[in-house]
Amino acid sequence: MHGSARLRGWDTVYALLFSQVLRRIDAERVHHLTIRLLRVVQAVPGLTGLLRRLLGPRGPEVEALGLRFPGPLGLAAGFDKDAQVYEALAGFGFGHVEVGTITGEPQPGNPRPRLFRLPPDRAVVNRMGFNNRGSADAVARLRRRRDVVVGVNIGKTKAVPEEEAAADYVKSTERLAPLADYLVVNVSSPNTPGLRDLQAVEHLRPLLRAVQEAKGATPLLVKIAPDLADEDVDAVADLALELGLDGIIATNTTISREGLRGDPAVAAQAGGLSGAPVKHRSVEVLKRLKARTGDRLTLISVGGVETAEDVRTRLAAGATLVQAYTAMIYGGPLWAYRINRELRRGR
Repeated sequence: MHGSARLRGWDTVYALLFSQVLRRIDAERVHHLTIRLLRVVQAVPGLTGLLRRLLGPRGPEVEALGLRFPGPLGLAAGFDKDAQVYEALAGFGFGHVEVGTITGEPQPGNPRPRLFRLPPDRAVVNRMGFNNRGSADAVARLRRRRDVVVGVNIGKTKAVPEEEAAADYVKSTERLAPLADYLVVNVSSPNTPGLRDLQAVEHLRPLLRAVQEAKGATPLLVKIAPDLADEDVDAVADLALELGLDGIIATNTTISREGLRGDPAVAAQAGGLSGAPVKHRSVEVLKRLKARTGDRLTLISVGGVETAEDVRTRLAAGATLVQAYTAMIYGGPLWAYRINRELRRGR
């Protein structure tokens, strides 16, 4: 069977599995099952290397942040929250993997259920609340020898008051920056009360300065929300240039529910919306950042990336790298491989 025919066959199998089985199971249970399966893959000697040779990106290579990426497409933060399976994920076609969000202290996150699918919109609503084992717990796993570029996304521990946020971020930075290929300050999740307030420049400046002093030579980026007003996007861009940050990741999930066609009860769930509905605003923010910063920052575009054409659009609009997550939920484990293949073939 020809390679493209095999790929279509696998896509058909996954689509059937998703429609008949997976969508009937709680989304977070499926996520944990997937993590367990990836841990099994990672535990088999030589298997992740074999997968990378078969399914990994084969260019175009990207040089950014002082690093070499085997392809422009990476996995956004939120999937591998505790840095458990980034090597296995790289075996399925991602040129880099961003782990986290990791907080200074362990925390269980918000009460369940907290992850909801909207298949008609190719979207997901989550209010996970940075559930993770904390930055100290991630250290050993990030020390492993690896052949994949790993970004580490850090956030504020929920119990920490806003006035102590900088110290909380610094705690994670001191532990994780030496082990990260790049570090991301996440101030844009809607699921930690008060976190998005830190995007205001008067709060963000001292926070980023504190992290800068603690990070050493590790490249530093900040991740922003799609819900920022245009003038606030400009202000963050100006601040990033002022402080000499290495880049900006745009964008996180949105609190908007405009234009959704899926189950209104699911759409009404509190939390951040990701997937196709974020696409338009994500591209708008990217273009605005590019116009404001030129070539002085590395811009990583995320939000509603589903196709090879979406990747090309982001690169043409000024992104250096592109990330996705929700599209893999709907596209299956070979989604990134398929996108890389289409990018190489110009489709």
